[in-house]
Amino acid sequence: MKRIYRDERQGRIAGICAGLGELLDIAPTIIRLALVFLCVVTAFVPLTVTYLVGWVLIPEKSDLPR
Repeated sequence: MKRIYRDERQGRIAGICAGLGELLDIAPTIIRLALVFLCVVTAFVPLTVTYLVGWVLIPEKSDLPR
């Protein structure tokens, strides 16, 4: 079973898009572009808050048990 995690080695800020990209088998750049587009469309606040909450709640890849 796949789990979501933050991959800070491949990530730009918190690694959420890199971890999500690996989970969904999509390039992290595409996820980052979609995130920026959605931030602009929703006036930045909802997605920014969601990203910050994900940063706190989603574990790093190195913290996951093997």
